[in-house]
Amino acid sequence: MNNTCHPSRRPLLVTLAAAALLTLSACGGDDDPAPGAIGGKPLVIGHRGASGYLPEHTLEAYRRAIEQGADFIEPDLVSTQDGVLIARHEPNLIATTDVADRPEFASRRKTIPVDGVDETGFYASDFTLAEIRTLRAKQAFAERSQAYNGQYRIPTFDEVLALAQERGKALGREIGVYPETKHPTWHVERGLPLEDKLLASLDKVGWNRADAPVFIQSFETANLKALRARTRVRLVQLVDADDVDPRTGVITYAPPFDRPYDWTRAGRGGSFGDLLTPAGLDEVKTYADAIGPWKRYLVTVKATLDASGNRVDVNQDGVINEADYTAVANDAIVKAAQQRGLLVHTWTFRNEPRRLAATYANDPAREYEQFFAMGVNGVFSDFPDTAVQARDAWWARR
Repeated sequence: MNNTCHPSRRPLLVTLAAAALLTLSACGGDDDPAPGAIGGKPLVIGHRGASGYLPEHTLEAYRRAIEQGADFIEPDLVSTQDGVLIARHEPNLIATTDVADRPEFASRRKTIPVDGVDETGFYASDFTLAEIRTLRAKQAFAERSQAYNGQYRIPTFDEVLALAQERGKALGREIGVYPETKHPTWHVERGLPLEDKLLASLDKVGWNRADAPVFIQSFETANLKALRARTRVRLVQLVDADDVDPRTGVITYAPPFDRPYDWTRAGRGGSFGDLLTPAGLDEVKTYADAIGPWKRYLVTVKATLDASGNRVDVNQDGVINEADYTAVANDAIVKAAQQRGLLVHTWTFRNEPRRLAATYANDPAREYEQFFAMGVNGVFSDFPDTAVQARDAWWARR
């Protein structure tokens, strides 16, 4: 969730990327690179807002992330039937809204393929913005507070931009926006391309420029390459995977998390991991300013095995999960990317004990510190306050 740019454009793109980094550095102090620059203080990106506390992709969750000190807020973008960009994690609204409880929309429930895999639910592309306005957000994670379900509206991208600019002005610090184009090929196939409207929204607020506090991200490659020809805003190639084999710590791949979907549609083989090889990073460098790998590419997890090769419930809580695993770091990808001038932003950091490897002794700050010490330039967190506190404490000690 890769066609190489024309060689004649590469020098210009490298120059633009370098200029963007120099601009960032010029904004910092005399002693340290600017926040987010290579060697600078890592960025904290509020993943879907402060989604660990409030229903994701709501103005309230974004506002909470800003209050907690996030440098950027992240709206995932999908399109309504009438072509308006709204903030939702997926075009399927079933997990994050109350749409399934609305009898007036019951007939719109359907099963269709999303990036080649069938899903059942209710799709934003079947709803007008006016209809979306009647829905309310809900918490997608059962283990998190459900107390705010039904209270918050689904915002448009324009509203997210307005919030970031208003809060930045009020607080006297720049609040960045980190939009993701969700399933861009899927949207094109429905006659609802995302990119024109995204750029139009940035144009309206004066943020369609190289030094804007904006990163545009995608798990696909073709739309990033097309965007590179049309905007100087910084672009981020996301790198997904299906899972990790806990017995070996090796990344695994399965559809739809095996490769960028535009590769599948174009008949290109390979996996997401190919983007992190030397050749893959060279290709990414021709059109993007950063990579966004799943954190398990940088720090994998491995289970303790008994004599029969079975996983051991190390903490003896009756469940075998990441809380029983050892975290194993490898900074090779970070170094290789940064040697090419690519920033590295990794995801997703969460506080729940079951999501923290045993290595961290149930202390999320220790996980952040491991990644910061590797040199990553930014982290996506569901709990921005924890990330900011860990980042600032680590930065002060470094």
